[in-house]
Amino acid sequence: MSAVPQILHAQFHFPYGAGNGTAFPYGTAFPYGTAFPYGADPAADPGTDPGAGPGTGPGPATAPTLYAQLLDMAADITPRVQPVPPDAAHLDITGALRYWQRDAEALAAVLRMRTVGLHGVRTTCAIAPNRMLATMTAALTPLGATTVLTEGEVTAWLRPRPVAALYGVGPATAATLAAYGLHTIGDLADAPLTTLTRIFGSATGRSLHAHARGEDLRPVEARPVPKSLTTHHPFEADCLATDEHRRALLGLAHRLAARLRDEEQVAGGLTLTVRYADRTTTTRTRTLTEPTHHTGPLAATAYELYGLLGLQRARVRSLDLRAEALRPASEALRQLSLDPADERALAVEAAADRARARYGPDAVKPATLAARKP
Repeated sequence: MSAVPQILHAQFHFPYGAGNGTAFPYGTAFPYGTAFPYGADPAADPGTDPGAGPGTGPGPATAPTLYAQLLDMAADITPRVQPVPPDAAHLDITGALRYWQRDAEALAAVLRMRTVGLHGVRTTCAIAPNRMLATMTAALTPLGATTVLTEGEVTAWLRPRPVAALYGVGPATAATLAAYGLHTIGDLADAPLTTLTRIFGSATGRSLHAHARGEDLRPVEARPVPKSLTTHHPFEADCLATDEHRRALLGLAHRLAARLRDEEQVAGGLTLTVRYADRTTTTRTRTLTEPTHHTGPLAATAYELYGLLGLQRARVRSLDLRAEALRPASEALRQLSLDPADERALAVEAAADRARARYGPDAVKPATLAARKP
């Protein structure tokens, strides 16, 4: 058996009626990397979302349940399965090849056959020496097919691709690289490490340098499907005031972000649930542009979700804000920001975390929240 790791990226394509917010019929392509919200929390609001449009499936619990079943099926092939919510997984099949007496492509065929035969879910598979390369390869693999990238093919496969295709490179980073004449991954790989660290800082510069050379040391870590975190704000009396609603949303985002940072997690999505005086609820969900555990982006998204409701003198009894698609903060790549205010905000947040750790959770909070007793 080869000592070269064999990492399989499995991308599950949920059929119509899976309840994942967006359905793609068999045989059609979709924008790779699209994240699909799961919808309302069935425990808080059983299948009720007045804002849900057509094609959202029979119920919000269906997609997470199906996803969990697919992960269990993958674990029958190899115990080393890492969920990549909401619709993918990484499998380390290095040791499973000998057990199954198959090569990597044949083992991927077993997974694809089982997912479509038992659950009606087509699966795109990509196999490469590490997680980054497997994910990138999957982005270029036709729906329901399998691509194998061998160790000897990595350099020739990577070098001509645009830097924007590299794992961890967002629009701002790609624009900065282009300004320095680095347009392809090969250009980036040839750039001196000292130059990259001078432009982007030590950690980001080293990461870009390693990724451009096809290096990714992250292991596949078998762990449960990431859970969600929820913060709750009950009003003392049914509240009609929009400014009080927004103040409560800021408080929820502040508490949720602090909990995420304490647990070293980032959120990939956010759900707002509004409960009214007549005990009905409305839920809105949004996938974040990038995973985060910072108060600013979470609060901004919460305000956007609230604005989508178009409430006018609604008697609100409580607000819930839920962080979803959690993952370890160590796996989240923060895109380069050209705004000094963003860096100042993060520095203030880090100082506030230190103060909270020493003096308690309410030691530091936004001025708007400190003005009055919550």
